[in-house]
Amino acid sequence: MTHVASAASMRAVYPSLAGKRVLITGGGSGIGEGLVEAFVAQDSRVAFIDIADDASNALVARLTDGDARVPVYHHCDLTDIGSLKETISTIEADLGGIDVLINNAGNDDRHGIDEITPDYWDNRLSVNLRHQFFAAQAVAPTMTKSGGGVILNFGSISWHLALPELVVYQTAKAAIEGLTRSLARDLGRNNIRVNTIVPGNVRTERQMKWYTPEGEAEIVAAQCLDGRVTPADVAALTLFLASDDARMCTGHDYFVDAGWR
Repeated sequence: MTHVASAASMRAVYPSLAGKRVLITGGGSGIGEGLVEAFVAQDSRVAFIDIADDASNALVARLTDGDARVPVYHHCDLTDIGSLKETISTIEADLGGIDVLINNAGNDDRHGIDEITPDYWDNRLSVNLRHQFFAAQAVAPTMTKSGGGVILNFGSISWHLALPELVVYQTAKAAIEGLTRSLARDLGRNNIRVNTIVPGNVRTERQMKWYTPEGEAEIVAAQCLDGRVTPADVAALTLFLASDDARMCTGHDYFVDAGWR
């Protein structure tokens, strides 16, 4: 696992993450792939959910090494809440519990206002919002029994910038920040920390289909920093918030966007 080892040698190591039981949704590609790789490098016990079998199985194969923990992939459609709860129950049984839940999965397909039907609205909220609550609801009891845990919900900078052709997606992502505040309050006395991670425009294969080189240049020009945000940058923030070093961080939104405004 040369790639993971070399990346880990250049990054912070959090002793508190070693052996932690981590569940990542949407872990097969993009930001999620970077999260799986980062937690494996911390010697965490990682399970991840996705519907993209080929990409997910390829990731597991890439990270498989005789001396390292191997992430476990579970196929699951997060819009099916019954299947989600069943899958989480299976993962908890296999790992003996879940210490860290990372609600990363989402889909930012563009859509015009005139194209939105009630069915599309409901589907997009299911894809981008609903599963985050029900995943948190599912892991909270075992986290409470084990003395605490961490839930990290993924939001989006898009609604902060009022980007075009994303009205349903941005509605869901704005709601996630309210969800985080509510869960942090209700679960805090059980020593469960809940935060939102707000990525900027992250240079993934999926995002690249939306942007020309000129479009990328416009994004960088709008940032305070040169360069593109990568999945590794998002993972670095996620590792900190999941670790015991962030033990007093809860109920807030943490941006990794190079100051994009």
